[in-house]
Amino acid sequence: MSPHTSAALAGIALAALAVLAAGCTDPAADRVPPVSAPQPPASSPLPSLTAVPPPSPLPSLTAVPPPSPMLTSAPEHPFPMATSLAEPMATGAPLTATGPPRFFVSARTPLARFPGRSKTAVLTPVPPAVHNAETGAFIANIPLPPGIEGSWHLVDAAPDNRTFAIAGWTEPTNSGIRFFVVRLGEDGRPGKPVAITQADPDYLDLVYDLALSPDGTRLAYATPLIGGGAKISVLDVATGRRLDWKTSTHPGVSGLSWAPDGRSLAYVLGHRSIALLDLARLGTDPDDAVSRIVMNTTGAPPSALESVAHTPDGSALIYSSGHTIERVPLAGGPAQVLARPELPPGASLTLRFNIDGTGEHLLYVHKWRAYRAGLTDGAITSVPITVDEHPGKGGSLRAAW
Repeated sequence: MSPHTSAALAGIALAALAVLAAGCTDPAADRVPPVSAPQPPASSPLPSLTAVPPPSPLPSLTAVPPPSPMLTSAPEHPFPMATSLAEPMATGAPLTATGPPRFFVSARTPLARFPGRSKTAVLTPVPPAVHNAETGAFIANIPLPPGIEGSWHLVDAAPDNRTFAIAGWTEPTNSGIRFFVVRLGEDGRPGKPVAITQADPDYLDLVYDLALSPDGTRLAYATPLIGGGAKISVLDVATGRRLDWKTSTHPGVSGLSWAPDGRSLAYVLGHRSIALLDLARLGTDPDDAVSRIVMNTTGAPPSALESVAHTPDGSALIYSSGHTIERVPLAGGPAQVLARPELPPGASLTLRFNIDGTGEHLLYVHKWRAYRAGLTDGAITSVPITVDEHPGKGGSLRAAW
């Protein structure tokens, strides 16, 4: 166990309050084989966006809870913004969805316990796991690349329901959070995972969210900035090269979602706004010129925004406003309610979800149950989540399909 563990846990409260208040190696080493390499489509301009009227405010409740990270010790000097990725767009053909999802992958933070009256936590890493999408039954643990001790609570999937990107926990080596990609066979059994070796040094002790591009060649992730603000990074899966974008006006970024053409990213700013980042202009124009607000929400925390996803045709965004799932056209127009999930007592005031490659099925998790919502009929079913190691233990369980 790292000697930094006690200091790490002390930093949790500081990180949470901050959220509420506001190449070293050869880039060719350990490359992930490209998923596909089709000819990129012709460039097309982004549609013009107009503001959508926000939903009506709901009654006031308690504040939206922040993420609950377990931080390691940060380096004394922050790394500079990365600029080595010349083309952050992912213009390959999206990996094809072959029907309703058959599997989902769950990831959770290491388990923490305090023996006796000790103030130092003993942390037990846990692996990510593959589950049957219909029953929630455990299929297999996902093996971990060298240097990664366990999963973090972040995972995302390409549209094919076979290709997954996962955040990995590297304590006790104290090298921060790293990412890896794994592909499932037709039986759901995971292949050999491959760590993404970053060409630009980037110490990560807290990651808000991550998103795998539809073609599986890029990974976007969001992190806080020292001194305030947030950063979105686009990482080339094969070379580890990276390009960063930052905002100094918002304390947190969540709900990352790639457009189907791979040329833009939708994201949520501070639970209040949905914005679109133009990747074709990233790195060439000032930071404030490459992002635009699509919509804002007003009112109390029950209407706060959490997750966002593109529809498969790229014409609209699906997002969660409190526990309500809504759809809004990118070209402008009123929002449409798709579903109103009712979560058990004790659930977060906001809803984190993942949408499958068909755009018809939505997945969210509360404690040890997976909830499946149909976006065409609004029907919601749930199944228990079973795992092989430490069932029912720990928190921050998340899933993607």
